[in-house]
Amino acid sequence: MTDSCDILISGGGIAGLTAAAVFGSAGFDVICVDPAQPVTERDANGSDLRTTAFLQPARSLLDQCGVWQRIEGDAAPLQVMRIVDAGGELPEPRVVRDFDASDISDQPFGWNLPNWLMRRELLARLAELPSVDFRPGTGTVNLFTRTTEARVGLSDGNRVRCKLIIAADGRGSPMREAAGIPVHTIRYGQKALAFSVTHPIAHENVSTEIHRSGGPFTLVPLPDWRGTPSSAVVWMERGPRAVELLNAETEAFESEMTERSCGLFGQLKLSSRRTIWPIISQSAERLSGERIALMAEAAHVVPPIGAQGLNMSLGDLRCLLELAQSRPEELGDATMLDAYHKARHADIALRVKGIDLLNRASMIEARPLRDARAMGLNALYSLPPVRRTLMQMGLGTR
Repeated sequence: MTDSCDILISGGGIAGLTAAAVFGSAGFDVICVDPAQPVTERDANGSDLRTTAFLQPARSLLDQCGVWQRIEGDAAPLQVMRIVDAGGELPEPRVVRDFDASDISDQPFGWNLPNWLMRRELLARLAELPSVDFRPGTGTVNLFTRTTEARVGLSDGNRVRCKLIIAADGRGSPMREAAGIPVHTIRYGQKALAFSVTHPIAHENVSTEIHRSGGPFTLVPLPDWRGTPSSAVVWMERGPRAVELLNAETEAFESEMTERSCGLFGQLKLSSRRTIWPIISQSAERLSGERIALMAEAAHVVPPIGAQGLNMSLGDLRCLLELAQSRPEELGDATMLDAYHKARHADIALRVKGIDLLNRASMIEARPLRDARAMGLNALYSLPPVRRTLMQMGLGTR
């Protein structure tokens, strides 16, 4: 059986589902496939306990496709990004610097939301769009392109003919591989633990990133959990240490994470299970091929620093939407896809390199280099124009 559509989206993670909602809301005929069944409950096996901070530019895109109003009530605003250097002899703050959104905007930097909940609301929105056909449990397996169309074989034996393929199918993207697009990968020997905590001291809408060694320990605001202040935590460590923490008894783990947080929020209590993720940087050599565009982790992967990952992906999506709407009759042609690569490649390369450097700095073990890191943070913060520029770049507005 062969189906046809305007756009086939390979990948039903947050990026792929958002792309389906955006293009479906814009009037394009979309089929979205993913080999996994979506998990949309917090405590279910396989749920994604990571969170995503949707920065300011993401809000207008989510509003445009009818998703923002669904998630607004569950999202915690991020007014301040706090950087803490705790690289001294003892695990305690020695440099604390706040980057306040009010210095550059009348809105918060962004809004934080659990990934499992975002997936649930995206699926609910897709169910309202007659132009979107979401097929969980079905993956893409092969690709044939010509100048006028693409044909994609699916794991259920069906085929799809389309004008444009959007590969949003992750760091091991089968569609990127089928298109023969190489990637460059950096491995750090790190893993990230992701989980939620409660704490007696309120976060006051401050996202706190604590640097010592091994990688940052970041607490990102969540709405209160059962009446108690709550945060999502991403704890990056060298691989063996991360596995040791993953398997630690709850009481010992809570003691370890409270110490690593420098006690800034009081005694941390685990309020979810722990999950673990490998940390890499990866970028595709090109963002497009014949009839195919790469976006999200199929195009670029970065360590979870500065809320850049998914927001870079939504930058990809905004660019693709603008190009598609400007010439809908030529959707997916070489002119469109060359323009997409040209528009996004330099910005992605800059951000991948910048986050790579920040991650390497956060991993530093040697005390003299930790001291240099603290001095660098002080120097950047003490220059208001530099500080504002860094905040604007972080939002993707400059």
